[in-house]
Amino acid sequence: MNSELDKQITYLKGVGPKRAEMYKKMGIFTVYDLLCHYPRDYIDLTNTVPVSDSMINETVTVKGKIVRKLAPARIRKGMTVYKAVFTDGTADLTVVIYNSEYLFSQLTLDGEFYLVGRITGNLIRREMSSPLVFKGDNRFKVQPVYRLTEGLSQNVLRNNMKNALDSFGKFIYEPLPAHIRSEAGLCSMEYAMTNIHFPKDIHCFEQAKKRLVFDELLILQLSMAMLRNKGRSMTGYILKQKNIDEFYKSLPFELTNCQINAVKDCTQDMQRQFPMNRLIQGDVGSGKTAVAAAVAYFAFKNGCQSALMAPTEVLANQHYETLKGFLEPLGVKVGLLTGSLSAKEKALVKNGIENGEYHVVVGTHALVQQNTGFKNLALVITDEQHRFGVRQRAFLAQKGSNPHKLVMSATPIPRTLAMMIYGDLDISVLDQLPKGRQPIETYAVTGKLRQRAFAFVRKQLDEGRQGYVVCPVIDESEMSLQDVRSYAKKLAENGFDKYRIGLLHGRLPNEEKDRVMRVFKEHKIDLLVSTTVVEVGVDVPNATIILVENADRFGLSQLHQLRGRVGRGKYKSYCVLITDNVTETTKKRLKILSSTSDGFKISEEDLKLRGPGDFFGDRQHGLPKLKIADVSQDLDVLRVVRETAQEIVKDDPLLEKGENKGLKELVNRLFENANADDL
Repeated sequence: MNSELDKQITYLKGVGPKRAEMYKKMGIFTVYDLLCHYPRDYIDLTNTVPVSDSMINETVTVKGKIVRKLAPARIRKGMTVYKAVFTDGTADLTVVIYNSEYLFSQLTLDGEFYLVGRITGNLIRREMSSPLVFKGDNRFKVQPVYRLTEGLSQNVLRNNMKNALDSFGKFIYEPLPAHIRSEAGLCSMEYAMTNIHFPKDIHCFEQAKKRLVFDELLILQLSMAMLRNKGRSMTGYILKQKNIDEFYKSLPFELTNCQINAVKDCTQDMQRQFPMNRLIQGDVGSGKTAVAAAVAYFAFKNGCQSALMAPTEVLANQHYETLKGFLEPLGVKVGLLTGSLSAKEKALVKNGIENGEYHVVVGTHALVQQNTGFKNLALVITDEQHRFGVRQRAFLAQKGSNPHKLVMSATPIPRTLAMMIYGDLDISVLDQLPKGRQPIETYAVTGKLRQRAFAFVRKQLDEGRQGYVVCPVIDESEMSLQDVRSYAKKLAENGFDKYRIGLLHGRLPNEEKDRVMRVFKEHKIDLLVSTTVVEVGVDVPNATIILVENADRFGLSQLHQLRGRVGRGKYKSYCVLITDNVTETTKKRLKILSSTSDGFKISEEDLKLRGPGDFFGDRQHGLPKLKIADVSQDLDVLRVVRETAQEIVKDDPLLEKGENKGLKELVNRLFENANADDL
């Protein structure tokens, strides 16, 4: 990377220490960071309308002159109104500015300006309040609109960006080899950077965006390939073929074909010289833990240990009980290592792990601590991939001699998206539900039927069952969303006073979250009011009803995950989705959810309707956040990029050739800038 671009942002004219602090809040520290802060939208100054043709309440761009400035009017303490008369020759327009003497002073008499804003008043006397103002001779006819932080304005950021491009644009280097640029029909990086911020026209913008999307997805794919290559060193555990029929025979149920195939995928991988690096991707209730148990049994038959890391203590306890049930009758000793064990208990378990007394160990982050040692760890299993980044998986893998890695994810993701999210893993898909699993009846209703829905919840609780209520936010919000705290209070006071109500949300300490889920599982709570923190949770076979408020605020895949909290026992289960936002889009989305329980179908529809945001959300599944690419829109580019990345890595696995130097620097930068949780 050119050292000039890595200079602190204070090197820019107009950016002092105070402004630099504002930029830091947005993750912008260097000139390069600023250049990579792409606009979220644009204002096209070429698309003007005559004032006489503008409609009331319409947002328009007009071009004309200031012909008169009125005396400022102080209407109350702290509020001064400034007015000016603007004309484009077709009609006049009164410009109204509140409390900004500076902006008013910029509107010079006879000066030509572009104004962007909403027309108010009437057809005889039009007004525009607090417009965006651009000089008529502005050389940039398409103006960027950026994501901001408190204290920064669009004008300040635009001016800083212009200075960055004017002073440092010549240092923007070209990371792509010439033949790749030529084959893909891409513009230069300097052209792309200039025209993504201040495009001359729509064609220039499209060329710039095409190039930057290509580069962003390519660097991501190369990063995944590099991770895969890092794991290509020989494993210390090339396992031998072993018959595990006794495991299958000991199960109280029959595995599905896709479960059996997934076990075969894993056991074949583990007999090779390179470590397995595989994802088991399955719908809610598809039986991933049974597959993990079979693979751990295969490692046991080879005289080796396995470790399963779960994101929470409650989930670790659940896996421990499940694996114990599957494996201990076959002579496999299963251990549990979590943070809440006493020092004496931890020491005993760790000693048992180190001397090989435990064949399978289940735990939380305690498993990756420096003082936890294994005798012969051949298999590392992580649950819910998005809770553990690449680095955490790698750290646990260091506990053995390059062991095999298995990742379980309960989020069904379309193949196209999985290609990107899990680029460093091979994928086995569980797309069949085990026999006997009852479908969950799903109903989408409006708020008018809320009381009837509550009566249905009470009926379930009166039959001795338990339920969930999910709200979208923790605190009261101005957006008329149901918040979890006041909702729980209202329920306790109105109609649910005889039931034990629990509260669960993301701001509770981890110990408290674990305690709430534990007492809910023990049926010391009848109704759990929660945010989406229950999306990935423990099995509560007695829970038969989940009611989701403001269901339109959630993605379909997330609603499907929430629905999977019930239907885990022998009782008929139900999901009620309540929304007051009855648009055609909402109806269409909730109809999809009501008509199918296939998580993969739902995720495909969700990708079409909402884009990839629901899959990524804040956690991005362990990926650094995308700045400009949109996976749902750029799937064709992703396919081309994957092929390009494969060709580059095949020819130059470690990106050591001179022509790939720029790409390697960007790959390194991606991992340096991402925080430990992202990777």
